[in-house]
Amino acid sequence: MDIDVLGALDVRENEVSIAPTAPKPRQVLALLALRAGQVVPVGVLAEELWGSKPPRSARATLQTYILQLRELITAALDHGAADGTGTRAADAAGHGAGAAGHGAGGGAGDRAGGGQRRLAKDVLLTVPGGYLLKNGDGTSDVRKFERLAGFGYRAMDAEDYPQAARLLRQALGLWTGPALADVQAGPQLQTEVKRLEESRLCALDQRVEADLRLGRHRELLAELTVLVNRYPTHESLCGQYMLALYRSGRRGEALDAYQRLRATLVRTMGLEPSSPLAKLQRSILMSGSDSLPAHPAAGASAAPVG
Repeated sequence: MDIDVLGALDVRENEVSIAPTAPKPRQVLALLALRAGQVVPVGVLAEELWGSKPPRSARATLQTYILQLRELITAALDHGAADGTGTRAADAAGHGAGAAGHGAGGGAGDRAGGGQRRLAKDVLLTVPGGYLLKNGDGTSDVRKFERLAGFGYRAMDAEDYPQAARLLRQALGLWTGPALADVQAGPQLQTEVKRLEESRLCALDQRVEADLRLGRHRELLAELTVLVNRYPTHESLCGQYMLALYRSGRRGEALDAYQRLRATLVRTMGLEPSSPLAKLQRSILMSGSDSLPAHPAAGASAAPVG
């Protein structure tokens, strides 16, 4: 099973989508997909769908949604059996189960091509206390993003900035929009989406830093202009924007960017900019480019994203 959540929800079995169009079954699938391979308790699913006050019929209604998902999974599995693709798990099982199945007289509904056919209940399992979605050796855009970003962070630590920029750009390229952009999110999914967006922002910050260290200041200006408007209290991005502006010969605009950030922080949070950012502002104000740090907000804690 292949799972994509970094944008619109797309869950496929045998290249056939199993994502329902109805909002609440879609929520259930999104949460199961995000936690594929893990048991998702009934209570967690109920909270996602109905908040802190689920109806008396919550468990029965959830079971109905699970049955609807299994119907979609069954259709996808039938498609795989019909066109001969199947799954690797079914193929592997076929070699070991063929002779035993012949001797045991296994029914046609349970066997396909001489092997044990996977059923929807083998993909979306009912387990004690909840449900579990198995994606086997299928793909996950979240896992791929986290793997590439991890490699990028290690390249940054090793000061291999070309490699870091390349890997982090690949990781960020997996995003086609906001996480689960087409899913109605309850409390559980909202938390998951926030976590994913924070991971994306961290990777973006490090990729911009790598590009700055490679001297790509002018190329970054358009992107950073958008980012500082989207995240008006994010100090690291503001510091990167200030440095890119200054090194592009736009000293006044760099100082203006600092003042805008300071005004926003004071107005919305009652906070002054961090010491590293204030130091960068003074460096731009008083001295030449030789004294400016390569990454102005290094070691500083970014203000919460607004």
